Amino acid sequence: MNIVKVTSEDELQDAFQIRKIVFVEEQKVPEEEEIDQYEKDAAHFVLYDEGKPIGAGRFRIVDEKGKVERICVLSSYRGKGAGKVIMEAIEQYASENNLKKLKLNAQTHAIPFYEKLNYEIISGEFLDAGIPHKTMEKTL
Repeated sequence: MNIVKVTSEDELQDAFQIRKIVFVEEQKVPEEEEIDQYEKDAAHFVLYDEGKPIGAGRFRIVDEKGKVERICVLSSYRGKGAGKVIMEAIEQYASENNLKKLKLNAQTHAIPFYEKLNYEIISGEFLDAGIPHKTMEKTL
Protein backbone atom coordinates (compact mmCIF):
# COMPACT_ATOMS: atom_id res chain seq x y z
CA MET A 1 0.00 0.00 0.00
CA ASN A 2 1.18 3.50 -0.73
CA ILE A 3 -0.41 6.84 0.09
CA VAL A 4 -0.17 10.01 -1.96
CA LYS A 5 -1.19 13.59 -1.42
CA VAL A 6 -3.27 14.39 -4.49
CA THR A 7 -1.44 16.45 -7.10
CA SER A 8 -3.36 15.56 -10.28
CA GLU A 9 -6.93 15.48 -11.52
CA ASP A 10 -6.70 11.69 -11.95
CA GLU A 11 -5.73 11.26 -8.30
CA LEU A 12 -8.56 13.57 -7.22
CA GLN A 13 -11.01 11.50 -9.24
CA ASP A 14 -9.65 8.37 -7.52
CA ALA A 15 -10.43 9.99 -4.14
CA PHE A 16 -13.94 10.89 -5.29
CA GLN A 17 -14.47 7.35 -6.62
CA ILE A 18 -13.66 5.78 -3.23
CA ARG A 19 -15.78 8.33 -1.39
CA LYS A 20 -18.74 7.66 -3.69
CA ILE A 21 -18.46 3.90 -3.16
CA VAL A 22 -18.22 4.15 0.63
CA PHE A 23 -20.41 7.13 1.48
CA VAL A 24 -22.91 7.41 -1.38
CA GLU A 25 -23.40 3.76 -2.36
CA GLU A 26 -22.81 1.97 0.98
CA GLN A 27 -24.01 4.57 3.47
CA LYS A 28 -26.60 6.29 1.27
CA VAL A 29 -25.25 9.81 1.80
CA PRO A 30 -26.69 12.09 -0.92
CA GLU A 31 -23.99 12.75 -3.51
CA GLU A 32 -24.60 16.51 -3.34
CA GLU A 33 -23.70 16.39 0.38
CA GLU A 34 -20.64 14.18 -0.15
CA ILE A 35 -18.93 16.29 -2.81
CA ASP A 36 -19.15 19.82 -1.44
CA GLN A 37 -17.93 23.40 -1.73
CA TYR A 38 -14.74 22.65 0.25
CA GLU A 39 -13.12 20.27 -2.25
CA LYS A 40 -10.95 22.95 -3.86
CA ASP A 41 -9.72 24.25 -0.48
CA ALA A 42 -8.77 20.82 0.88
CA ALA A 43 -5.70 18.63 0.66
CA HIS A 44 -6.76 15.18 -0.53
CA PHE A 45 -5.05 11.85 0.09
CA VAL A 46 -5.49 8.55 -1.74
CA LEU A 47 -4.30 5.14 -0.61
CA TYR A 48 -3.37 2.71 -3.39
CA ASP A 49 -2.78 -1.02 -3.41
CA GLU A 50 -0.81 -2.06 -6.49
CA GLY A 51 -2.07 1.00 -8.35
CA LYS A 52 -5.72 0.53 -7.36
CA PRO A 53 -7.32 3.22 -5.19
CA ILE A 54 -8.58 1.64 -1.96
CA GLY A 55 -8.96 4.53 0.50
CA ALA A 56 -9.14 8.29 0.74
CA GLY A 57 -9.22 11.22 3.12
CA ARG A 58 -9.48 14.99 3.07
CA PHE A 59 -7.83 17.66 5.21
CA ARG A 60 -8.58 21.33 5.73
CA ILE A 61 -7.47 24.06 8.10
CA VAL A 62 -10.46 25.48 9.96
CA ASP A 63 -10.09 28.01 12.79
CA GLU A 64 -6.34 27.29 13.05
CA LYS A 65 -6.98 23.58 13.63
CA GLY A 66 -6.53 20.73 11.22
CA LYS A 67 -9.86 19.21 10.23
CA VAL A 68 -9.72 15.58 9.15
CA GLU A 69 -12.61 14.66 6.88
CA ARG A 70 -13.99 11.97 4.59
CA ILE A 71 -11.79 9.13 5.80
CA CYS A 72 -12.91 6.01 3.96
CA VAL A 73 -11.61 2.58 2.94
CA LEU A 74 -13.13 0.02 0.59
CA SER A 75 -14.90 -2.70 2.59
CA SER A 76 -12.51 -5.45 1.45
CA TYR A 77 -9.55 -3.52 2.97
CA ARG A 78 -11.09 -2.58 6.32
CA GLY A 79 -9.44 -3.95 9.44
CA LYS A 80 -6.10 -4.33 7.66
CA GLY A 81 -4.42 -1.06 8.66
CA ALA A 82 -5.47 0.97 5.61
CA GLY A 83 -7.29 3.61 7.63
CA LYS A 84 -4.31 4.02 9.92
CA VAL A 85 -2.03 4.63 6.92
CA ILE A 86 -4.36 7.41 5.71
CA MET A 87 -4.55 8.99 9.17
CA GLU A 88 -0.78 8.88 9.66
CA ALA A 89 -0.22 10.63 6.32
CA ILE A 90 -2.74 13.34 7.19
CA GLU A 91 -1.23 13.82 10.66
CA GLN A 92 2.26 14.09 9.13
CA TYR A 93 0.95 16.71 6.67
CA ALA A 94 -0.66 18.64 9.56
CA SER A 95 2.63 18.56 11.50
CA GLU A 96 4.52 19.85 8.46
CA ASN A 97 2.05 22.75 8.39
CA ASN A 98 2.75 23.53 12.08
CA LEU A 99 -0.70 22.56 13.31
CA LYS A 100 -0.94 21.41 16.92
CA LYS A 101 -4.57 20.25 17.07
CA LEU A 102 -6.62 18.02 14.82
CA LYS A 103 -10.37 17.68 14.89
CA LEU A 104 -12.75 15.29 13.16
CA ASN A 105 -16.39 14.26 13.20
CA ALA A 106 -16.40 10.48 13.63
CA GLN A 107 -19.27 8.21 12.77
CA THR A 108 -20.08 6.60 16.11
CA HIS A 109 -19.20 3.08 14.88
CA ALA A 110 -15.69 4.37 13.97
CA ILE A 111 -14.96 5.93 17.38
CA PRO A 112 -12.89 2.93 18.61
CA PHE A 113 -10.67 3.25 15.51
CA TYR A 114 -9.96 6.93 16.23
CA GLU A 115 -9.51 6.30 19.97
CA LYS A 116 -6.68 3.87 19.13
CA LEU A 117 -5.05 6.80 17.32
CA ASN A 118 -5.36 8.94 20.49
CA TYR A 119 -8.37 11.04 19.49
CA GLU A 120 -10.71 12.00 22.33
CA ILE A 121 -14.45 12.68 22.18
CA ILE A 122 -15.26 16.36 22.77
CA SER A 123 -18.97 16.51 21.87
CA GLY A 124 -22.26 14.81 22.31
CA GLU A 125 -23.83 12.78 19.53
CA PHE A 126 -25.24 14.56 16.48
CA LEU A 127 -26.51 13.59 13.05
CA ASP A 128 -24.63 14.38 9.85
CA ALA A 129 -26.25 13.15 6.64
CA GLY A 130 -28.56 11.12 8.89
CA ILE A 131 -25.62 9.24 10.46
CA PRO A 132 -24.74 9.53 14.20
CA HIS A 133 -21.39 11.27 14.83
CA LYS A 134 -19.31 12.68 17.67
CA THR A 135 -16.57 15.30 17.37
CA MET A 136 -13.10 14.13 18.38
CA GLU A 137 -9.82 15.97 18.84
CA LYS A 138 -6.13 15.15 19.13
CA THR A 139 -3.12 17.23 20.13
CA LEU A 140 -0.10 16.52 17.96
